[in-house]
Parts: sequence; structure tokens; C-alpha cells
Amino acid sequence: MKSILKQMVRMICTILVLPAVALCRLQAVVGGRDRAFSGWSQFFALFPGLCGVHLRHAFCRQVMSGCADGAWIGFGTIFSHAGASIGKSAYIGNFCSIGDVAIEDDVLIASHVSIMNGCRQHGTARLDIPIREQPGVYEPVTIGRDSWIGEHATVAASVGKHCIIGAGSVVLKPIPDYSIAVGVPARVIRDRRTLTEGIQNSGESSQIGGFEGEGQSHQQALDILQAVTELRTAADRA
Repeated sequence: MKSILKQMVRMICTILVLPAVALCRLQAVVGGRDRAFSGWSQFFALFPGLCGVHLRHAFCRQVMSGCADGAWIGFGTIFSHAGASIGKSAYIGNFCSIGDVAIEDDVLIASHVSIMNGCRQHGTARLDIPIREQPGVYEPVTIGRDSWIGEHATVAASVGKHCIIGAGSVVLKPIPDYSIAVGVPARVIRDRRTLTEGIQNSGESSQIGGFEGEGQSHQQALDILQAVTELRTAADRA
């Protein structure tokens, strides 16, 4: 029954956004795809509640490069490029700003996260030309499958699969798979495979270095994993 209701809601929302999709495509012919899309992204970002989540998904599924089933886009979250893509069961929290980014399956992005296409989007070499008029470089950015980006993080480089990026971190360089990275700028402090082995294979205290001094207790490690589970639960409700 639940799956049938979700299918009905999806169909209704798809019909409701059809006029916006048509206008967006028309505007794209005149003013460019990204400019048209970003304006409509801001419009749909203002719809609150579960209704807003479904409307955003219905719209993005038809105008973005990809928006898979189960993707959750929170209130106030905007996209600047139609070339962005969202994988299956990915969760994006409230008030995020996303550029031309590939978000893979099962990614968790907390609220107030900014993901941009590198740190060289504006040229700064010349002083006789305003920065806004100097050419820049837009670097491709991917958030790997099953990675979790903490609240208020700023990401300007790709993040590998199964990673955790601490809240408030600033990612300026690519993060390898299975990494836990924190800080400004973000640095890798632990491989998650080592952490998982420590929790599974010993009853002793396991440490996650770099948060405070050399490490945290086994209980704090479990708290982190529990937080991930709670976010996954929220995403599953979509």
C-alpha cells in the first residue's frame, strides 16, 4: 500500500511540475540551460514539507542530468547547474548550495553544505580587470557512493566512496575512498576500514584520531555510526 501511495504522489507531482518544466526548457533556449534551471531551482526550494520534497524531485528528475528514485532534496536547497546529478537514495539536507556536482547513490549531505566546482572559478591574476570578468576553471566534482558530508561543510574537490567529512570542514583537495576527514583545510585522519575492523574485532576502546587530541572512545565511534543510521532513516522516509 505504501509503495502504491508513493507512486500516486509521484505521478501527481510530475503532472503539477509540467508547466514549470516546459517554461524552463523554453527559457533555456533563450538564455541558456543553467541560467533557466537555477531560477526554477530557487523557486521549488521554497516549498516546505514533504510536498516540497516530492515537487523538487519531480522537477529535477525531468530537467537535471539525473535524479534517481529515492533522492531527497531538502527545503531551501538550490542547484546552480542542470548538469548536476543525484544518485539513488541520496539525501541532501536543508539550505545546501550545489554546483555542477555528481552525487552518487546513498550519499548523505547534512544541512547548510556548499559543494562547488573547485577553487579556481574566478581568475585573480590580473589587477586591471575585475575578478568577476576574469576567466576561471570549473573542475568536475563527485561525491562518492555512501559518503556522509557533515553540516556546514564546504566542498571544493571530489570526495571518494564511503567517506565521512566532519562538520564545518573545508575540502580543498580530493579525498580518497574510505577516509574520515576533518578540519580547515580538511585532512584525512583515519581510514574507515581500520575503524570498522577495530570495532568488530575487539571489545577494547577504538579511537578516531584528530577530533580532540589523539582519539575518541569506542562509545563515541558508535555514536557516529548511530548518527549515520538516523540520517539514513530520514532518507528512507522519502
